[in-house]
Amino acid sequence: MSPIMLRRFPFVISRNVTIRMGKKSKAPKLPETCLDVPQVTSLAGVEVTPIYDTHTHLHSTFEAYREEYPESRYTTIPEFVKGYYNRTTEQSEGLPAIHVPVKSLVDVWCEAPIRNEWRALADSALTPESRAENWGDIEYHFVMGVHPHEAKNYDDEVEAELLEAMKHPRNVGLGEIGLDYHYNNSPKETQKDVLVRQIKHAVDLGKPLTIHTREADDDIWEILSNNVPKDWKIHIHCFTDSPVLAKKLLDHFPNLYIGITGVITYSTNKNTAAVVRILATSPPVDPSRSPLRILLETDAPYMVPANLTKHQQQTMGLKSNAR
Repeated sequence: MSPIMLRRFPFVISRNVTIRMGKKSKAPKLPETCLDVPQVTSLAGVEVTPIYDTHTHLHSTFEAYREEYPESRYTTIPEFVKGYYNRTTEQSEGLPAIHVPVKSLVDVWCEAPIRNEWRALADSALTPESRAENWGDIEYHFVMGVHPHEAKNYDDEVEAELLEAMKHPRNVGLGEIGLDYHYNNSPKETQKDVLVRQIKHAVDLGKPLTIHTREADDDIWEILSNNVPKDWKIHIHCFTDSPVLAKKLLDHFPNLYIGITGVITYSTNKNTAAVVRILATSPPVDPSRSPLRILLETDAPYMVPANLTKHQQQTMGLKSNAR
């Protein structure tokens, strides 16, 4: 596959809450048509670039969409994806119709207990015929693992379901798994034990890894370097930690890629921008490969680009994240 590119969802579902006199109040809801891609000439070149969403949470995004728009035009996840991931806008006011060519996506299931809806979605994309009928031109894939926040809920039953999911033909990896010391929703030792346990299964099964790491630089480095073969395929999802960690990981694992989301636009996050600058100015280890080793991802429905109004979030996110 050529270097993976991604532009953001054509919209972002998010809560629009304003603060008035020290109290939270919900702003008026905008119509569902605000989710459509705008007719802007700067999107014209998008149609020649295949788009691969390397990390998205479809179930959570669809739940938020249905909660915001109970009478919505799309009533199933495949319809929702076809409608917004791969669509052509109408021509208007002299501007050309714009095709948003999402070719493939990786859906992420990382809860514990594991949500049983995963199987129906995966089965709906099981054959070329079912993919054409249910998903249009979009290739549906998924990864599954137990997020560090959920590590305290990891048990033999969860593990058995996880291993069963790894057998599914549409599964392309194990994740997102890792360490998160920012919130500590699960004890640190539990997070580490569960991470190592899942890594061992991934290695035994030959599955790529999607890693979540936050404020756990030393421990994530120790665990990955000691438990994962150097040539393993790894996606460090939504990277926000130090450039030092990024460089160590990239130097050690030649098939490791750094995931970039809308968080790169946040003024409080200097690390991700620094990592991109370092990668952009560093010569590739292998000249035949992409020098950046970056995967752009939506992480929908999270990580909305900064400094956008709700309407702009919903209509400009595609363009903003790519930039």
